[in-house]
Amino acid sequence: MRAQSSATAALPIAVPAPSRGRGFGTLQAALGVVAFSLTFPATAWGLEGFGPWSLVAVRSALAAVIAGGCLLVLRVPLPARRHWAGLAVVAAGVVLGFPMLTTLALQTSTTAHAAVVVGLLPLTTALFSSLRTGTRPSRTFWAAALAGAAAVVAFTVQQSGGALTTADLYLFGALLICAAGYTEGGRLAGTMPGWQVIGWALVLCLPLTVPVAAVALTVEPVHLTAHSVTGLLWVAAGSQFLGLIVWYRGMASIGIPKASQLQLAQPLLTLFWSVFLLGEHLPWAAPVTAAAVLVCIAVTQRTRG
Repeated sequence: MRAQSSATAALPIAVPAPSRGRGFGTLQAALGVVAFSLTFPATAWGLEGFGPWSLVAVRSALAAVIAGGCLLVLRVPLPARRHWAGLAVVAAGVVLGFPMLTTLALQTSTTAHAAVVVGLLPLTTALFSSLRTGTRPSRTFWAAALAGAAAVVAFTVQQSGGALTTADLYLFGALLICAAGYTEGGRLAGTMPGWQVIGWALVLCLPLTVPVAAVALTVEPVHLTAHSVTGLLWVAAGSQFLGLIVWYRGMASIGIPKASQLQLAQPLLTLFWSVFLLGEHLPWAAPVTAAAVLVCIAVTQRTRG
């Protein structure tokens, strides 16, 4: 990591979005959303050959090996002491908590249902960001964000018949812990490259993920298939590392609240992948939700925090 100047070190917690390069920042955040949209289908594939604990531990360990290799080859020094607490939050939320809770949910939930529940992530991330960084988005921003969240909630209730399941509880827990990790990661990406944020968070988890993976692989059955191996490799390299790199860079560029609203499109992308890759039935309400969500995205991206 490049040495930070005294002026940079004195920056406040709030990370303002720079005026230039916002288009590229939006593109990077959008690429992160596309990568994340494949996470649930890839996890479903992975569960065809691995148990939930094995899948999460191995994916995190593999991603840490990739990240650690990059950090080692580029001779990146250890982060400053003041950054380790934030990295621990990223590790707990993004590396461990969200993958574990969503994987447990996908044992009994379809990817389509999980996708729309996790569609509330943009709103929870914006809320965490407002509390953590002191940002104050405009009323128009919040109105559009709440409208998008309401569309997602209505879609979820319509599909589930209004009854919450154990899988839904796992998913709601995943929302909270992931929002905290996204917020802290976006804040840290304002002071260090985004790939180093997720890289160090992954490496930080290695002392836990390696032994858990070793034990889980001996306890849970393993059936290697093209689907299970492909799913594992994607969630490790694509979702857990590469996707988070561009996502955190995008958040640092355009601001956490606005970047988080791009994720309103993620459930709809996941719905497409669930049909295309898994053969799941596409809910009839998806086009209506898609239109509402896209309008909300357009509004949030045009408002100024």
